[in-house]
Amino acid sequence: MGVEQNLGVLTVPLNKAVNWARSNSVWPATFGLACCAIEMMGSTNSRYDLARFGSEAFRASPRQADLMIVAGRVSKKMAPVLRQIYDQMPEPKWVISMGDCASCGGVFNNYAILQGVDQIVPVDIYVPGCPPNPDALIYGINQLQKKIQREHFSDRR
Repeated sequence: MGVEQNLGVLTVPLNKAVNWARSNSVWPATFGLACCAIEMMGSTNSRYDLARFGSEAFRASPRQADLMIVAGRVSKKMAPVLRQIYDQMPEPKWVISMGDCASCGGVFNNYAILQGVDQIVPVDIYVPGCPPNPDALIYGINQLQKKIQREHFSDRR
């Protein structure tokens, strides 16, 4: 009938569009080691609803995940396994160290516990607490999303 529609055109640099898509579809690997893992699982329930940030799809295979949340203490015996899982994840990949034990060994200052997961894998975000509540993990994921949105393609390790 001769009615014209005004269609707007949106132009965005490719880098920003890709980073937006990556930051809003971060898929964590299922990797819980201690009491922090219970809080990590709690972040997906209806009260905290991690799904609204695009991160509810915890993957059982590292080949389908781009985020490793190290939740809990890492023994020196477990460290090579953690590194192997990290190496199997496709690029780009990110790591969140969740809890005091993963970040610095926590109260376990002994020969058997790794005194910081950053000795094995590069950590992007540290979530403090013993154990940190689901709100803290969600805040850490939000900080990671902001970090991903600021990245350039050539910035990755």
